[in-house]
Amino acid sequence: MNLRGLHLLLTYQCNYECEHCFVWGSPSQGGTMTLAQVREIYRQAQALGTVETIYLEGGEPFLYYPIMCRAAQEAAEMGFGVGIVTNNYWATSVEDALEWLRPLAGVLQDLSISTDLFHADEVVSAQARNALVAAEQLGISTGTLICESPLETVVNGDASQGDVVMYKGRAAVKLAQSVKERHPWHIFNECPYETLDDPGRVHVDCEGNLHLCQGITMGSLFERSLADLVSSYDPSAHPIVGPLLAGGPAALVQRYDLPHEATYVDACHLCYTVRETLRARFPDCLGPGQVYGAGLPRA
Repeated sequence: MNLRGLHLLLTYQCNYECEHCFVWGSPSQGGTMTLAQVREIYRQAQALGTVETIYLEGGEPFLYYPIMCRAAQEAAEMGFGVGIVTNNYWATSVEDALEWLRPLAGVLQDLSISTDLFHADEVVSAQARNALVAAEQLGISTGTLICESPLETVVNGDASQGDVVMYKGRAAVKLAQSVKERHPWHIFNECPYETLDDPGRVHVDCEGNLHLCQGITMGSLFERSLADLVSSYDPSAHPIVGPLLAGGPAALVQRYDLPHEATYVDACHLCYTVRETLRARFPDCLGPGQVYGAGLPRA
């Protein structure tokens, strides 16, 4: 396992509650990293010796702005390439966006701006435009993350465009029911998005959980060292990853003889739904509760 990137879920909390969110981001979510936890993650990443990049994500990391800034600065000082993923809520004007971003100038290699019709009433929101202009003025490289609306919504003349929605997390519950195009469950015989046998990057949350995909974990680096978890990772022996590599989400259904519907929107939809039924059986591999919307309304 050649781990080159760590994506820190700085918080599960978010000021938005988007229907396509992988981790059920919400104002009601709990779970935020402390600086001490961030530093321990960095220490272990440096000791591992292969990690090159650190991303700070959420939820919305700008909700914990001083901690995010310090985490970014310390990662850069340790020689990591640093990125941040944000929904830009804070960029209410170019002038204000400049103030928010100024401490990150010379620190960030990438500011990934999430903007689409799930966040606003136009694909590239006013806040996103402000953030992009401010970042350019400060010499911060940027990219946009745009998820395509599955319902082909058109608002203010802007058709959604960009990456397809993956139906895991809130999307599997909130969006899937409105999508008419479905496919037989048994055709989903591979994971189309993650390289589970040798992931180049994993997400890590405030409990230290290493997520191979959001909600599929390989242990906590606060319980076992990152180096130990990486060196001992055996994808074929993992109770969730093993079947997924052998035959995708359909193999999970077959391996554990699980009830299922006849059709699903995509592979993530089947995988997430199946994983929900397996959580009690494999609590060490399927969690934490935040990623499965525990305690949040589903109606």
